[in-house]
This record gives sequence, structure tokens and C-alpha cells, in this order.
Amino acid sequence: MDTTVPEIHIAHPQFQPEPSVTAEQRQAASAAQEPSEVRRFLLSRGNSALADRSFQILMTLCALSIFGIVALIAIELIGNSRLAWHSFGLQFFFKAYIDPYTGLPTYWDPVNGHFSALPFVYGTLLSSLMALMLAVPLALGVAVFLTEMCPNFLRGPLAFLTELLAAIPSIIYGLWAIFVLVPLLREHVNPWLIKIFGWSGLFSDDNPTGLGFVSASVILAIMILPIISSLTREVMIAVPHSQREAVLALGATRWEMIRMGVLRNARIGIVGAIILGLGRALGETMAVTMVIGNSPEIHRSLLANGSSMAAVIANEFAEATNDLHRSALIEIGLALFIVTIIVNALARLLVWAVTRGAPARVN
Repeated sequence: MDTTVPEIHIAHPQFQPEPSVTAEQRQAASAAQEPSEVRRFLLSRGNSALADRSFQILMTLCALSIFGIVALIAIELIGNSRLAWHSFGLQFFFKAYIDPYTGLPTYWDPVNGHFSALPFVYGTLLSSLMALMLAVPLALGVAVFLTEMCPNFLRGPLAFLTELLAAIPSIIYGLWAIFVLVPLLREHVNPWLIKIFGWSGLFSDDNPTGLGFVSASVILAIMILPIISSLTREVMIAVPHSQREAVLALGATRWEMIRMGVLRNARIGIVGAIILGLGRALGETMAVTMVIGNSPEIHRSLLANGSSMAAVIANEFAEATNDLHRSALIEIGLALFIVTIIVNALARLLVWAVTRGAPARVN
């Protein structure tokens, strides 16, 4: 029997020397373990409930200040127009004083205390509607071209130039109209309108200055063009591409695709854009004041001088002869304020109904 004991070998581990660590490496490691500046600030600030609550209250007050400003404007207009309301009532907007000697209506006579806003309402509506007739076809054409037909290299610059028109001050438009537009209409356009349509009475040859409703409507059309065009482009972009592809798949041409697949689906938003342009035209002041003629009368001819609600306030408020005169001007401002708010709110609602808050983009 073999009693040999087997040998047991124990392997001794070989300790390797630790690699040398430089001072820069130790400093970098310690810096990595230290909390960041943001972390140290969050640890040192303590409880933030009070700061968050204060911030929320401050932002809420900022939002409510908008409603407060509108309410203060309305209260001020109502209070200062009370004298005219008590003197004329609602007849102030649709009835004029009839001179017992001549039998002719007297719309605005501050000396004798006869006031009627009818010629200013007439001038505001007439010039604004004529501006829409001129601006809407051009704005729709620009929007369709930019959205559906424009080359990519031209789309951005053309959209920028179109929207740049909205940034030009109205006084610049007025000066351009006086020195360029009015002479052009007086020498070339108005004689042609009188010759072709003079039989209708809408273009009679009784105003050689070139000022009047036509000049005001043309300058208004230029001013509201970028608003209608940009919002129309926004609602057209919001129409899903599947609508376009479905119409094209049925064999429609590009024009039929735009008419049936895009314009039909965006028509509510386009109406909202037009109404928003109308709101801008109703409240425009300086440019219209400089070219409309500022005559408180009602004429059938579109080439005659007239006035608007904003123009009469700008012209006469600083030189109002008495309290009733000033109150009548403020009552006109109140009516313009209410109409503008209603028109703009309706327009925004119609645009939102199509876009659902989708941001405008040029692509």
C-alpha cells in the first residue's frame, strides 16, 4: 500500500505595484466628485414653494393685465361719451339734422351742436369693403403661389417681402399715397373710370384733387394685403397633404387639386383671414386721413371726398370746440372700439377652427 502524501503547491499572488497617479489626475477626479454649480444652487436654496408661488402669481397678474387694460379703455370711453349718448342716443349713428330752410341734411356742425356719425360710418364701411375687393384676390393668389407653386429658392424671400409690408408705418403709406398714388389716380385711372363708368353715377367728374374713397381704398388694400396673405397661407399649410394626394390620385390637375383639395378645406380659415383684414381696415387712421379728403358728407360717387370714423377723431379731437363735440368724437371711438374687437375675435375664431393652433411655416 502506497502511503506517499501528494505535494500541495500554493500559488502566491504576485502584487503589482500601483500605477503612479499624477497630481493633475487626482485634482480632476476630486473635481468630478464635487457637485456642479447647478446642483450646489439647488441644495443651498432651501424650500422653493414660496418662490414658485410668487412666480405663478406674477405671471397670472401679467396675463390678467391685458383684460384690465381693455376694461379700462372701455370704461373710459363709456364715461366720456355719456353726454353724447344722452343728447342723441342711437340716432347718432343713422340720423342727421335736416336744415329747415334748405331741407338738406347737416351731418356734422360743431358750431351749432348738430352731430351725426352717419357720414363717418358710411366712409369707413365703403373704403374698407372696397379695399377688401381689391386685396382679397391678390392675397389669395400670393398665398396659393407660395404654398403650392413657388420654387423653394424663391419661397422664403417672397414670403418675407410680403410680410414686410405689414411692418411699414402707416404714415409712410400715407406719404407714398400723396406723392405717388394720388397723382397716378388723378391723371390716369380716374379719367378712365369716368369715361367708362361715368353713366352709373358711381364715378362722376366732380373732384379734381384725386383724393377720395378710391384713393383710400387702394392704400388700405395694400396695407391689409400681408395680413390676409399670411393667414391664408397658414390655413392652407394646415390642410393635410393626404387631401392633396387623394385628389391627385383621382386624376385631377394641379388647379383642381388646389380648388377642391386645399381651398375647399381651408375656406373657413380664409374667411377668418379676410375678416381680420377687415378689422385692420376699419381702424386704420393716418394713411386714410391723408388721402380720403376729410369731408363729413355722403356722396354717391366713389371719387368724391369723404371721411372715416378714425379720421374724424384724429382731425378734430385736439381742437374740439366744446364738451358735446368732444363727447361725440369719443362716442365714435367707442363704436369703433366695439366693432374692431368683435370683428377681430370672430376672425381669430375662424382661423383657429382650421389651424387648431398649428404654427405658420414656410416650406
